[in-house]
Amino acid sequence: MKFLLLLALFGVLWWVWPKRAAMPPPVRPDPPVERMVACAHCGLLLPESDSIGDGERHYCSEAHHREGEA
Repeated sequence: MKFLLLLALFGVLWWVWPKRAAMPPPVRPDPPVERMVACAHCGLLLPESDSIGDGERHYCSEAHHREGEA
């Protein structure tokens, strides 16, 4: 009985393995490209989505935004 179970398991693996090896790897989409901006106060480069925008000027933190307004 054990021999038949091992033979059946080996047969299933033999049947599945070549099909799995022939499958192409999954395609991962490239991450979106984001524009980099410089802080108007210190010049630090950061993604536009992480910056605090004030018209054409961008700031890296709220403190630099307040100092830029003064």
